[in-house]
Amino acid sequence: MLLTLLYGGIVGLSLGLTGGGGSIFAVPLLVYGLGLDFRSAVALSLAVVGLTSVYGAVLQARLGHVLWKAGLVLGLGGILAAPLGAWIGAQMPQRLSLLLFAALMTFIGARMLRRKDATTEVPLSWMRCQRQADGHPHFSYSCAGKLLGAGALSGVLSGIFGVGGGFLIVPSLLFVACVSIERALATSLVGISLIAASGFAANASNLTPGSGTIALWFLAGSAAGMTAGIWSKSLLSAPVLNKIFGLSVLGVAAFVVFKNLTQS
Repeated sequence: MLLTLLYGGIVGLSLGLTGGGGSIFAVPLLVYGLGLDFRSAVALSLAVVGLTSVYGAVLQARLGHVLWKAGLVLGLGGILAAPLGAWIGAQMPQRLSLLLFAALMTFIGARMLRRKDATTEVPLSWMRCQRQADGHPHFSYSCAGKLLGAGALSGVLSGIFGVGGGFLIVPSLLFVACVSIERALATSLVGISLIAASGFAANASNLTPGSGTIALWFLAGSAAGMTAGIWSKSLLSAPVLNKIFGLSVLGVAAFVVFKNLTQS
């Protein structure tokens, strides 16, 4: 149980620090650390990440950083698309799913390490929502459509790999909604919670007996990690957070590939 608490703490810390990445760590930890099969790990991961994100969003809302409209639109796109992702994932062999998952993590880690200035990384103006004087996005049909599309892509990946989609939601908020990094990290938790809930509903049948006990301990550790992550985030600069997250994700990807290639 102490190991389960520790693994949950890693997931919550990642969510609190970066507004995403919780399930990227949760699935490998549940599969290789606790011995769950992949599809059961996907379902349990989505449940824990979703609930932890709700808790984190409430904490961040008290600081005035959560943009509820943007988060809800992104989440709606994810809810609509997550069942498609779950169906695609069910057609894949477990080893193929894990290797594709490792490829996705490698891409994410590399992008995080390359990013220098999030406000200028995507120069195409047609991808951006207009910004109001208070820093909030100006909501229009066009802006909502762009955020809805980003949420849908996150939902597909959520269903296939058991990821909450935060690593896509945060860039979407930075580059499409044109919000600050503090608001993007906080608001992403709203979208993650909705996408994870939809993904869990589509994968709940894959849970195995005894998953409830593991989930409770994992959730307790994740909540503690989330609290610590939100506190620690205020002490670190954005470039430092990007490097920590990117290197961690690349390390997990390498471990997943190694385990798959060495298994008979």
